[in-house]
Amino acid sequence: MNNELRINEALLIAGNAFQPFQCVAWAAQDGYGELSLSVIDRTFGRVLGRTRLASQNYRNPQSLAKALQKSRQDLAEQGYHLEPWSMPA
Repeated sequence: MNNELRINEALLIAGNAFQPFQCVAWAAQDGYGELSLSVIDRTFGRVLGRTRLASQNYRNPQSLAKALQKSRQDLAEQGYHLEPWSMPA
């Protein structure tokens, strides 16, 4: 992916990056263009992690991939096991 991502594309990519957990991703309507992500363990009903990405980070596929990999790494370091994932081509 070399083109700039639209918000809906970034939301879908982020939503799939944290399986088997659920990733709730949304963009606030406040005009700042940030994308908020929460990774949730639905089995136990708890939030495992949260992050916010500025629009320049989620619109760029490489920056989005880097941010998602960092979040995945943080969860793995906390002992959570994620399914393999890679940025869609």
